[in-house]
Amino acid sequence: MLPLSEFPIKERRAVRGVLCDIDDTLTTDGRLTAAAYAAMERLQQAGLPVVPITGRPAGWCDHIARMWPVAAVVGENGAFYFRYDQAARMMLRRYVHDATARAAQREQLQEIGASIVAEVPGAAVAADQAYRETDLAIDYCEDVPPLSRKAVDRIVALMQARGLTARVSSIHVNGWFGAYDKLAMTKQLMREAFGIDLDAARATYVFVGDSPNDAPMFSYFPHAVGVANIREFTGRLAHEPRYVTRAAGGAGFCEVVDFLLAAKT
Repeated sequence: MLPLSEFPIKERRAVRGVLCDIDDTLTTDGRLTAAAYAAMERLQQAGLPVVPITGRPAGWCDHIARMWPVAAVVGENGAFYFRYDQAARMMLRRYVHDATARAAQREQLQEIGASIVAEVPGAAVAADQAYRETDLAIDYCEDVPPLSRKAVDRIVALMQARGLTARVSSIHVNGWFGAYDKLAMTKQLMREAFGIDLDAARATYVFVGDSPNDAPMFSYFPHAVGVANIREFTGRLAHEPRYVTRAAGGAGFCEVVDFLLAAKT
């Protein structure tokens, strides 16, 4: 990973938008700071749309799409995108699976979650599970004392044994039915909502993230950036970002925004 300062100015001037994770990328110690929120607003005002790409639940994403200075949001690790049309006062929702499939999957996920908590001491079903539509989130350090790497790997293995796709974020292990991921839904969002072929335009978008579940995005975007706390996952990333910030969490996101906007002046 190169220092952010190695990001060439010519490529920075060509950037058309910013995609980003939320937990420990936009947030700092579990909180969205005023500085990070203001950084999103500054991007929006500069004509650079922001799209959070997160593992957080549908209930949160409805709020984010409505209330934050963002163009849209991809949630539950690529299960859907939400986009609020301000003019029409209407939420646009696109899911991988239909409502019938999601309802059936939720029953199975509830049983799987209970079995994992019983088998891995200290693990808990995430506090935001009630607001999820498509996946299971097992908390390994958000509201519980941090579990060991061995315990986290055990959670992943148990999910996979039950037929789930499993990914590790900075706070949860998420599991779901299907082969989708953050990148696939991001491509669909950009094509359907904005008429952008991301395969052709990916060099003009920056992705900012911090954990293993961001690996597909790190691999895909030539100008992917990890905030400094990405180093906590050294050796556990399928793909590393091209660049890394000096600061961690939301301060690292602000560092990226300052760096991008300086190239536009």
